[in-house]
Amino acid sequence: MEGRAVKEPIITVLCGGISSEREVSLGSGLACAIALARSFPTRLIDLTANALPAGLEARSQVVFSTLHGTFGEDGAIQRLLDAAGIHYAGCDAASSALTMDKTRTKETAAARGLRVPQAILFAADAKPAVEAVVAQLGAQLVVKPNAEGSSVGLSVVANRAELAAAFARITAGAWLVEQRILGRELSVGVLAGQAMGVVEIRPRSGVYDYASKYTKGATEYFAPAPLDPAVTAAARLAAETAYAACGCRDYARVDFMLSSTSELYLLEINTLPGMKETSLLPMSARCVGLDFTALVKEMVTPALQRFRAATASAQP
Repeated sequence: MEGRAVKEPIITVLCGGISSEREVSLGSGLACAIALARSFPTRLIDLTANALPAGLEARSQVVFSTLHGTFGEDGAIQRLLDAAGIHYAGCDAASSALTMDKTRTKETAAARGLRVPQAILFAADAKPAVEAVVAQLGAQLVVKPNAEGSSVGLSVVANRAELAAAFARITAGAWLVEQRILGRELSVGVLAGQAMGVVEIRPRSGVYDYASKYTKGATEYFAPAPLDPAVTAAARLAAETAYAACGCRDYARVDFMLSSTSELYLLEINTLPGMKETSLLPMSARCVGLDFTALVKEMVTPALQRFRAATASAQP
């Protein structure tokens, strides 16, 4: 006997949260909910606690999360959704946890042959000696949290005094001090394992920090990046390699530095990147002919397919 038709689910967009990236997430959530509503029944929920919202149902809803930072990106909410049997778009819990950890991400990518900046991982209560860091990595350095997004807490230093000052501001958590790769900053969106366009980021300050990301006019973006075709191809291949190495699913954004000698260095993988129409992943998508509405529809489609398959198999 042929099974009954599977009823289409509501797309529930989660945004907000209580991480340091709450405001960014609210913007992403609203933009995505508006775009998704053009194709699907959609609702938007602003999370105000690190917990699943009331009313989520595995049999009638698919989650599209735009929660940035801790809880949203580190595998925590993904584990809760898995435990509740709720299908969701984007990377699973294991991949989310891996990619939120910058050190583990780079170790995993390096094992696949990708270049990564040299770095020292340390705890706030066990900072390395300034002289030892400079001896190992040089004086041009980047100091950043090991597991935050949106460049929260980022410091770029050029000498021992600036490094000592950056260390003095650190009071808690796990941190990286990393050699600074001077060159051009690139970002590549990956959709269903396939790299999209390469975007070049040129912050007017020279540093792509939180202010450069979220202050209007502070950064120039070039999409597609004005690169030699061979470099573009190499960046796209490197993005796909990093995505696969870290077990990513559905979509992600992969960021690189291109050195003055045309060597690509992986910076990080962002599994829940900013998702306003002017964000980097949508810029990358426009390079391959996907506008914002089409992109968001493509991003949620694999989750809908998983929902339909699971629902159909559960029917008598």
